[in-house]
Amino acid sequence: MTLRVYVSGQRSFGAAVADLVTGTGHTLTGAASPPYAPGPPNSIGEPPLDKLRAAAWHHDAPWTDSIRLTAGDIPADTDVIIAAHSHAFLGTRTRARARLAAVGYHPSLLPLHRGRDAIRWTIRDRDKVTGGSVYHLTAAIDAGPLAAQDYLLTPPDSTPNSLWRDHLFPLGLRLLQKVLTDADNGAIAYVPQDEACATWEPSWERPRLHRPELPELPPPGGAAVHYRPDRTALRPS
Repeated sequence: MTLRVYVSGQRSFGAAVADLVTGTGHTLTGAASPPYAPGPPNSIGEPPLDKLRAAAWHHDAPWTDSIRLTAGDIPADTDVIIAAHSHAFLGTRTRARARLAAVGYHPSLLPLHRGRDAIRWTIRDRDKVTGGSVYHLTAAIDAGPLAAQDYLLTPPDSTPNSLWRDHLFPLGLRLLQKVLTDADNGAIAYVPQDEACATWEPSWERPRLHRPELPELPPPGGAAVHYRPDRTALRPS
């Protein structure tokens, strides 16, 4: 059947997910993103539109500023909500608008590297293996049950940009396409994350988020230790 999908996100990945939805024969019921993207003004002095906002216009789907997104902005007949590079928290009522699933993509092998800068911490920690995870959105950030996951060997000399652009971005699209196919077939996975292996890293440059269930690491440049939820050290670096 044709799924009705709502995308909340931003930038190139959000736009690519919107294109994926329509390109696989599904319907984009709407999108939420920041209004504008970082960058210099255009020829008439206006800031550039966020790419997901532009994609919503291209696909003739309603758009909402993600800061103002509420449950009422999600059409009642939406089957799946996708968070695609989204930094806007989707509350319980908003997630409940999805008939089948509300999922997000995270560029790590969850439950490892929860947090906004997973790729930077992957590079900093010299992880030999990385990957991507599609997980069910819950009240706990990056901690919902897994719907799809795959791994890859971290290429030598990777940078955060190259690892995202060349590997984890396309992996995210493949995993989300799999989840849409699973949802279409009524067989979407729901695998709890292993909290004994969970790590949480602070944002690289932005103010820290308080995560009471997972101790935070020192800021970049300090001696870093990853922790389990019981506060025993997992791996020093």
